[in-house]
Amino acid sequence: MAQLLFKDVNKVYPNGYHAVHDFNMEIKDGEFICLVGDSGCGKSTTLRMIAGLEDITAGEFYIDGKLANQMTSRERGIAMVFQSYALYPHLTVYENLAFGLMLEGIDADVIEEKVQATAKILGLTDYLERFPRNLSGGQCQRVAVGRALIRKVSIFLMDEPLSNLDAKQRVTMRSEIKQIHRSVGATTIYVTHDQTEAMTMSDRIVVMKSGGYVQQIGTPFELYFYPKNLFVAGFIGEPPMNFLNGKVESGKFVNGAGLCFDIKPIVKDVASIEGREVVFAFRPEAIKLAKGGKAGKDEYLIEAQVDLTELLGDTTNVYANVGDVNVILKVNPHDTPEMGAAFKFCVPHKAAYVYDKETEEAVPSDVQRQ
Repeated sequence: MAQLLFKDVNKVYPNGYHAVHDFNMEIKDGEFICLVGDSGCGKSTTLRMIAGLEDITAGEFYIDGKLANQMTSRERGIAMVFQSYALYPHLTVYENLAFGLMLEGIDADVIEEKVQATAKILGLTDYLERFPRNLSGGQCQRVAVGRALIRKVSIFLMDEPLSNLDAKQRVTMRSEIKQIHRSVGATTIYVTHDQTEAMTMSDRIVVMKSGGYVQQIGTPFELYFYPKNLFVAGFIGEPPMNFLNGKVESGKFVNGAGLCFDIKPIVKDVASIEGREVVFAFRPEAIKLAKGGKAGKDEYLIEAQVDLTELLGDTTNVYANVGDVNVILKVNPHDTPEMGAAFKFCVPHKAAYVYDKETEEAVPSDVQRQ
């Protein structure tokens, strides 16, 4: 296992493009870390700097307390799994797994033992004599993971390894990769644009924004229930969080759609944002339809009109309008309001957020969210 430390790490390309800004993080031994963000946010560049495939322009990167900026990839003890399987098509699964060990001059008996052990972990024992063209996408990806696993390194790097798989295969491989991580215990840094992968697989998540800026680092629970800013709030969660613009007047959230909420129960110091423009936010799955058109004691009542519905089986997505703002709500399929109908829904205080519109930062709150 390995411990990694980043101190103000930056990447600037010769053309002046600043791909990563002041990346700071400590990764513990055996942690599974996901880097997520939209295209161009610098997550793959960060991974390549860890691997030694990109030079670090400024800052310091340590592996187990040793400065690693100038270390070669081999000296870093790293194995990397790329988006493409990159298997040798003319070699069998056995030969693909054994190839790196053969180059290192390891004895054939040791190679046999390592290949068989790795194949057993990955469920590839029955496919060792097959060629890549005779494997499914998921099996090819397991072989690619196996080539990294067989080296017994302390750091695994994975760059969107599941992006070429279909939806069903991705679900299967997510659990398999997590099981492999538990059994091997190597420190793993995993890059993905899919926030579902990040939420289900990682110990902690690094959310990055276009231009290479880190927005928040935390556990999946922390990022889901306590997003620090509007970007994280809108990025984590599917469907994304709903945002209603308004202003604070006399301790209340008011806007042009006729909404008027007392936000003192969900804001630590409402006087600090008096008169400021803010964003009232809530997740689609946090709401409930108002029984009798009324809200409970610790709830906010909002009126909307149905624009479109999507039945997903266990839930229905309701696309509705609150004034001139589009929102998405998740409701019980048996309680789905009719198309075009006006209806009311409730947002519990514990599920409501307030963000400063100018800074885009969360307004401090003492609410315990769950």
